Amino acid sequence: MSVSEHKNAAPVSIGCMIITVSDTRDETTDKSGQLIRTYVQDAGYTVQQYVIVKDEEGPIAKAIEKGVEDSTVQAVLLNGGTGIAKRDVTYEVVESLLDKELPGFGEIFRMLSYTEDIGSAAILSRAIAGVYKERAIFSMPGSSGAVRLAMSKLIIPEIGHIVRELNK
Repeated sequence: MSVSEHKNAAPVSIGCMIITVSDTRDETTDKSGQLIRTYVQDAGYTVQQYVIVKDEEGPIAKAIEKGVEDSTVQAVLLNGGTGIAKRDVTYEVVESLLDKELPGFGEIFRMLSYTEDIGSAAILSRAIAGVYKERAIFSMPGSSGAVRLAMSKLIIPEIGHIVRELNK
């Protein structure tokens, strides 16, 4: 089956959970979380859960677990906490949970960030994706530009294909 045939066989509806990792944002100031919501809904998918958690290992892991335990959630979309500051632990939490990593997500995200957006600062990005308990997990930086790039160029174009593969 060709890639286009795989994509054409992808599910029409995908339930998503949005997790914003931030020590300072709330629902009114979470522009990146709202941007993810817009991309999800514009693609015809649904937001089943949305939460903002502190940039701490326990709350991040607990939120991801809550998402993957929900049968209506096929994809967990995280933003924030992916930098290199001491408080940035999203990457470590996601990496420790993944059953299978999709290294191409981070690699291509950094390449696109370098060429289209932020130049050499792209080396600071620790975007990561993979599979955990048969759910797609995507973790991207928390800036609106990074979310826009990840959602428009990588996640929305492939999420249906990924969910289809996970449901085989």
